[in-house]
Amino acid sequence: MTATTREDTPVVLEGGGVELRMKEIGGDMTVAFLRLPKGTDMAPALKGMPGDMCQCPHWGFLVSGRIRMRTASGEETYEAGQAYHWAPGHAPEAVEDTEAIEFSPTAGFAEVIDHVKAQMG
Repeated sequence: MTATTREDTPVVLEGGGVELRMKEIGGDMTVAFLRLPKGTDMAPALKGMPGDMCQCPHWGFLVSGRIRMRTASGEETYEAGQAYHWAPGHAPEAVEDTEAIEFSPTAGFAEVIDHVKAQMG
């Protein structure tokens, strides 16, 4: 069995107030501790992926803040205290300063993060 805390999880993406910490937790799943400041729009960093959206599913819990999630079929807003599942084909935008904890398939999440890093660099 594997466990980690936010502080023990390595930072893999940081800048402009965004912080993403990721660690494989077991079962081919990765836990992520995510902080997005108000106004962070991930859509530009996802350009070039199929549909210009994240193609990795995520299961998580919104610790604080609000996120507007855009999909091909529209958008939904998620608020602090909600557990969620985001299917492939989404692009988040932080409506408020946001903190979340997510679980995602390791290989798919790594592919998305590598793409985002390339877009930022």
